[in-house]
Amino acid sequence: MKLIHTADWQLGKPFGRFEPDVRAALSEARFDAIDAIGAAAETSGVEHVLVAGDVFDTEGPEDRTIVQAISRMERYPCSWWLLPGNHDFVRSGGLWDRVRQRVNGRINVLCDAQPIELEQGVWLLPAPLTHRRTLDDPTEVFSSMETPGARLRIGLAHGSIREFSAQGDSGNQIAPERARQSNLDYLALGDWHGVLEVNARTWYSGTPECERFKRDPPGQALLVELEQGREPKVTPFRTGRFQWIKRDWRVNDLTDFNSRCDHLLGEIDSPTTLVDLSLAGIIMLGDRMGILGRLEDDIMHRLRYLDVRATDLVGNPTEEDLNTLKVEGIIGVAAAKLIARADANGSDAVLARRALERLFVEYNRGLTA
Repeated sequence: MKLIHTADWQLGKPFGRFEPDVRAALSEARFDAIDAIGAAAETSGVEHVLVAGDVFDTEGPEDRTIVQAISRMERYPCSWWLLPGNHDFVRSGGLWDRVRQRVNGRINVLCDAQPIELEQGVWLLPAPLTHRRTLDDPTEVFSSMETPGARLRIGLAHGSIREFSAQGDSGNQIAPERARQSNLDYLALGDWHGVLEVNARTWYSGTPECERFKRDPPGQALLVELEQGREPKVTPFRTGRFQWIKRDWRVNDLTDFNSRCDHLLGEIDSPTTLVDLSLAGIIMLGDRMGILGRLEDDIMHRLRYLDVRATDLVGNPTEEDLNTLKVEGIIGVAAAKLIARADANGSDAVLARRALERLFVEYNRGLTA
């Protein structure tokens, strides 16, 4: 059989760090990812979509978030199997009761750790979370689940493979060999936000729409083909609209920076890309001003979002720049003191160069005003 494995939709995520227009676009894209998954299921002849936890970002989303999610899923003829995760865990009278009141027979909420026969001989073994954090392995119950006449046993869970936690105490930890220990043909996991193969029968699908600057590829889901007695065939496919890119550049001059920018812009779809950029280096003051000017006047308008840190990009004034500041009055006195401190290379040399740069910029701005 074929199925789609997805997880970590986190619908209703607020994206509070962004401006309203960016927040709205990112939020809507998470609902659009449901359409991408449903369309892929329809095209591939998939009858079952498994969602391995964190369908919603909190256990108390707005009604609109719930209704939007359900209406998107209802567009497609496949069955959706929704597992509560650590963000949307099961609690009496909570989120999942609200969802159940609105869904039809093709949208299934898995609030109980009880096996379900999807079709003859194909059993789904869910491990819903009933608390945000538990010290027990939520998948341990799989070993005791009876599946009469099973030709395929498919586990569905949300948590961390033990090696992921540096401290060993993150909670919701899952045995890396759970598929072998519980005789599973496939274990569909959520919680890790990138596609990850733990072993041939155990995969994280990642989130279908990325939400942080941790990995370059856009959001994905997994098309899984299962056959009794054989290893699964797993094929990632793109679902995400937006791409989140983090770059740390040490630049030599304006020409070097422009070359890097042109190369990056040639690789991405600018309107659907968010970039976190850190700049470092010691360059001519004029080049630094040119770099910041291109970022402000050009690059930030091309991208969906740009966050720049340039505190480690030091502008080193030329002799001509310094001569410009050697004027009478308080500006000349301030410039002389800053030049002396910068040349001394003491503990405040970098700060002095920053102040000198600002003095140069403001002085020239006053000349042209």
